[in-house]
Amino acid sequence: MHMSHDPTAEAQPEIGFDQFLAVDIRVGTIIQADPFPEARKPSYRLLIDFGPVIGQKKSSAQITEHYTLEELVGRQVAAVVNFPPRQIGPMKSEVLTLGFPDAEGKVVLIAPSESVPNGGRLF
Repeated sequence: MHMSHDPTAEAQPEIGFDQFLAVDIRVGTIIQADPFPEARKPSYRLLIDFGPVIGQKKSSAQITEHYTLEELVGRQVAAVVNFPPRQIGPMKSEVLTLGFPDAEGKVVLIAPSESVPNGGRLF
C-alpha cells in the first residue's frame, strides 16, 4: 500500500459512506517510542495504547524529522487499526499512524485538539 506524501496529490474518486465506515481510525496515546535502525527509511517504533477494546498496538512511523523519541511519549495520535499487520524489518507493524505532509513532504502527526479517551473512533 503506497501512501503519497505529496502535498499536490490528486483528489481521489468519490466513495460511499459505507467505504469510509470500513476504515477503523482510532485515537491512542503513545506509551513507548524507540529507535528503529533496521527500517529502510528513518523511522521510530511506537507502542500505542488504544484503550480497552483495541488494546496496545505497535506501529512503525516515518516521523523522525519533526519529533524526538522523548516528545512522542504521552502524545495522542490517530491510526488505522484494522489493516492486516505488515512485517517491517524485524517488527510487525499492527496499525498505520496517520499524518499530513509538510511543504517538504515530511510527516506531521494529526491529533485531537483536546485530550480525548483512548480508543475513540473517528467519525
